[in-house]
Amino acid sequence: MASTATDPALAVAKLPQGQDVVGVFACARKDRLVTRSGAPYLALELRDRTGAIPARAFRDADVLAGKFDRGDLVRVAGRVERFRDELQLEVRAIARVDPASADPAQFLPVAYRDLDELDGFLEYLAREVHDAGYAALLARLLADEELRAQWRRAPCTRGGHHAYLGGLLEHTVAVATLAAETCILHPRLNSDLLVCAALVHNLGKTREFTYGAEIGLTEAGRLLGHVELGVRLIDEHARSSGLDDERLAALLHCVLLHHGADAAAGRRFASAEALALQRLNALDAGVKGALEHGLQQHM
Repeated sequence: MASTATDPALAVAKLPQGQDVVGVFACARKDRLVTRSGAPYLALELRDRTGAIPARAFRDADVLAGKFDRGDLVRVAGRVERFRDELQLEVRAIARVDPASADPAQFLPVAYRDLDELDGFLEYLAREVHDAGYAALLARLLADEELRAQWRRAPCTRGGHHAYLGGLLEHTVAVATLAAETCILHPRLNSDLLVCAALVHNLGKTREFTYGAEIGLTEAGRLLGHVELGVRLIDEHARSSGLDDERLAALLHCVLLHHGADAAAGRRFASAEALALQRLNALDAGVKGALEHGLQQHM
């Protein structure tokens, strides 16, 4: 009976030579080539979080090629062989699978920090918001199980800072922590507004991304972007939580300007809290980006 490559013992990095495997992989490369005799074959690269392995499909190459594209998650049946001192997978069958049927964490980078711990920090910071209206909004958001799952899974970016599963939660906790500390240094700031804004400023990212072999964009994410999506999501929950118009407007102003006035369609900072959120957001994103990608982009 064939082994299953999605078992932990049979991750890409541990695929055993000479063994049949059946499993789900991310297709990172797909090329149609021809042998010296002129027969077509597929040259592939299959990967998961543990590594990558080259793969070849010689039989029915053109038929198989029509069943998937580069960037898809694919279910593969084949045999691991050694060729020129390198393991490769000789493919017998391959077809696209629905990304929703697989765990994205098997194929995409994941935060190093413990997500349960970050979830706990998120709830702690929400409890630091004492204004009844903002506290009710946060309670409603945190009680939304589907949203919480997306909040926990989403990255912040696809190739910049926090570009991994769990990155959104990590960044959110960092910015909200900075906000709480800033309010201690500057007690004239409205701490309830600033901390609440820090917690929700990137919520639109929960609706921005798709997850498969790579992190992609939803249609709404591509057309509207995370700021607009976040405003809609916050407004939707605020109406249900009873947040009054004045507080909602102050909160949305912070969210709309968290990338600065230049990115906010001509809007200007109208509160110290909005300015503070923009600076704190940039601080965490910039430091994290420098640590992950180096200082050159910040020189």
